[in-house]
Formats: sequence, C-alpha cells, structure tokens
Amino acid sequence: MTLTVAVQMDPLDSINIAGDSSFALMLSAQARGHRLFHYTADALNYADGRVWAKAHPVTVERVAGKHFAFGDPVDLDLGNEADVVLMRQDPPFDLGYITATHLLERIADRTLVVNDPASVRNAPEKVFVLDFARFMPPTLVTRSLEEARKFLHAHGEIVVKPIHGNGGKAIFKVGRDGLNLSALIEVFNTTWREPHMLQAFLPGVAEGDKRIVLVDGEVAGAINRIPGEGEFRSNLAVGGSAAKTELTAKEREICAALGPELKRRGLLFVGIDVIGGEWLTEINVTSPTGIVAIERLDGVDVAGMIWDAIEAKVAAR
Repeated sequence: MTLTVAVQMDPLDSINIAGDSSFALMLSAQARGHRLFHYTADALNYADGRVWAKAHPVTVERVAGKHFAFGDPVDLDLGNEADVVLMRQDPPFDLGYITATHLLERIADRTLVVNDPASVRNAPEKVFVLDFARFMPPTLVTRSLEEARKFLHAHGEIVVKPIHGNGGKAIFKVGRDGLNLSALIEVFNTTWREPHMLQAFLPGVAEGDKRIVLVDGEVAGAINRIPGEGEFRSNLAVGGSAAKTELTAKEREICAALGPELKRRGLLFVGIDVIGGEWLTEINVTSPTGIVAIERLDGVDVAGMIWDAIEAKVAAR
C-alpha cells in the first residue's frame, strides 16, 4: 500500500529532529514508500466544497541541518488527492487551531485525518481529562481569585496553569503563603479570556511525570520525565530528561479506562501524563510527543505501530 500523506505541522526548519515525534512519523512513512507533503495550517483553503493546501512534496533524512528537501509547491486537494492528513501542528489551541479542525472535518469522510479533527476540537488536553476526574488530583477550573484562595487553603501547595497551554509553558507553583497568588491570577486573567486550571501540587513529581503513549486505544510505551535541576516541571521541552519506566497497576487501570473512549473518538495517537504512578493530569491529543524517547530507551517502534494502525484504517475504508 502506497499512501499520499499530507503533514500539517510547524515549519520543518524550526524543529529539533533529535526528539520530534512528527519528524519520526515522517521518516517511518517514507521508509514504507508513502509519498509525503508538508504544509502549515495557515496554508489551508476552502471553496466550492474543496479543501486544499499549498503543499510541498518533501523527503526527509536524519541529518541535522539537512533533514528535509522540498519539491515545487502544489495545490494539494486534501479530500481527493490525499489518503491521510496528519494534523501535527503544535498548540496554542486557539481559534486558528479550531478553524483548521473545522476545515479538515469537511474532508474526514474521504481522507483519514489523524487525530480525528472533530474529536481533537472537543477534547482539549486539560478539558477532556475532566471526563476521568476519578483518576485526577484535586482540580479547580476558574478565573476567580476568591475560589483560587479557597483552593490553596484547602490543599496547601498548588500549581496554576493555562487551560490551553502546552509543553510545560506558564505553569507556576504557589506555596502555602500564597503571596503571589493574586498577582498570578491577575496576569492569567489579563493574558487569557478562558478560565485557568489549578491543581493540588503533587510532591511525587520530583520522581518524574510519566508520559504513556496509546495507539488506537492500546498502550504502546512509556517514559518517565524527570525534572531538571531547579525545576518542578518535567516536560522535555523545558529541560526534563527521559528515563526508562514500567507501568504501575494503577496506570494500567487508567489506560484500560481511557482506551475504548480514545478508539471510539478516532484519537489514534495519544499521550497521557501520570504523576506518582496514580494521578492523571492530561490527555494529549493535539500533537503528542514521546515516541522518539520510547524507541531510544526501549527499542519499541511506536512510529511503526502508528503507521500499522493508519494503514489498517485506510484499507478498511
């Protein structure tokens, strides 16, 4: 099976190929003989029922600084000329991102979009996870300073983070004295119109924040992300390091609970975050990462597993 694959992602000259999951997926697709095209989300167009993008045919190789080569751009009809669209641009999950899901939803009956655009739109990382609140640490979603103070009083130490943030950006720890809480809520309310997420601080994060990757609802692998020196955030994007790990019984219970719903929604490539072996904090569906580190540490070809699942779904259509 030879597929035409359109990859909607950030500019290729901006990525770090050493750990970028989108690049790993492109390498894996190319090795299988699939034809690759690259475009950015702002290149999407719609008219007369057609959705197309100004896209570049692209080849990739794992050579830093020479990791991609573009052909001449073409108007690629995503509904009629592409078999698969990988929606892999990084958040922010803003109106531009949401509009891209609306446009791609219009061709999803003809072209397999991974992850399903309607499901991505309806399952932002820190909102979808509320469906599984029984596995979460104490959590508050609010813009209210009064409610934030009550939450801090109840839990002693908390973290505050933007509800549509990514990559560990703008996550703050607030101590028991709460001296900076009012200023922090003021800054958050000025910066973002939506409410924010507050959670009880989990000291277990010092031992790592586990990223578990699920492919079509099944566990594919996991890494433990260890915070860097002077940090409580463990995201690889902010200096965390990846280590080998095994799943706890509670983590397997969480994955078993999530798996059928992820599969039902067409969320084929998902990364969940679990702290302390038991506390689910996020369900990452927009542009999950971690597969390069899993392959490096465990020898598991997660990119290959993702393409196996994609090829099976295309064949079944």
